[in-house]
Amino acid sequence: MTRRQEQLHSLAPALLPWYFANGRSMPWRDDPTPYHVWLSEIMLQQTRIEAAKPYYLRFLREIPDVASLAAADPEKLHKLWEGLGYYSRVKNLQAAARQIMEEYGGEFPQDASEIRKLKGIGDYTAGAIASICFDKPAPAVDGNVLRVLSRITGDTRPITDEKTRKEIRTELAGVYPDRDRGAFTQAIMELGEVTCIPNGEPDCTHCPCEDFCVSKDGGWKDLPVKAPKKERRKEQMTVFLLQCGKKTAVHKRGETGLLSGLWEFPNVPGALSKEEAFAQAEAWGCGPAPAEAVSTGAGKNAQKAPAVSEEKPRTHIFTHVEWDMKCYRVNCTKMPELFTWADITEIKEQYALPTAFRKFL
Repeated sequence: MTRRQEQLHSLAPALLPWYFANGRSMPWRDDPTPYHVWLSEIMLQQTRIEAAKPYYLRFLREIPDVASLAAADPEKLHKLWEGLGYYSRVKNLQAAARQIMEEYGGEFPQDASEIRKLKGIGDYTAGAIASICFDKPAPAVDGNVLRVLSRITGDTRPITDEKTRKEIRTELAGVYPDRDRGAFTQAIMELGEVTCIPNGEPDCTHCPCEDFCVSKDGGWKDLPVKAPKKERRKEQMTVFLLQCGKKTAVHKRGETGLLSGLWEFPNVPGALSKEEAFAQAEAWGCGPAPAEAVSTGAGKNAQKAPAVSEEKPRTHIFTHVEWDMKCYRVNCTKMPELFTWADITEIKEQYALPTAFRKFL
């Protein structure tokens, strides 16, 4: 047996007692049904645990099981997801729920290979559900697990390489214990979240794997190895707060692409000047009012509001693209049917407006 194999076989005996003594209480851990674990794992993609908890609890109150998820109004799901970002996740959740109802008779499949067939579920989530909920020897290999194993074994292969991930999944599957498999899955995750952390010095003196970790004396600084990130693409856009009386225009995005199916303030590519913004509002049929025709306040407090005023610009960063967003508030005299017109309270309460656009509220 090689040293690496010995280290991997040492994981379960070291991690399980530590996890049973130190594992944190979480809503999805305290009641680990397949639906709960699935929902939590999808929410936790690109989202911190503490940020996800209130979303998880609110979502469960409104959508308590797979059947209700399959039957839910997509607009309601988008609103419940508002602020979490990566909205394709909730669309895939509903698509998978409908698969479970139609193809599996409403019963969650148990094997990782079957779970993997559900929309939006990859190897990591399939492994998490199969091991935590059904005690299968199915690894859930995410960034935390890759970091822990790279440091313990001194593995210098780039963890961003899918070949590396696949090989580590195979190795890890071979050292799963005969029992407490779900706890083993969560123990490795927990170690990466609270002890062998990504940003900062790991707490090696309290690590259950200290005796067989090759990186405890400083080698952790160079691990794990990652391939260089691609440079993020930058895009400019101009956002419009088109307002007619107390109504503001919103628009539903298309069903494909970034933020598909969600609501937005009208916008166009590029950074428009004030004159160009006025012309665009005219082209949409909004009838931007000349300054002398728009009054705010009453009596001696009355003021003339400009037809077009520039708002504070904003930047929103996605994984692969960065939006530089210029914004104009436009006083309109017409409400073309091209847009949906609602007051600000309605927009906040009824329309799923992504963070990129909610910034302008």
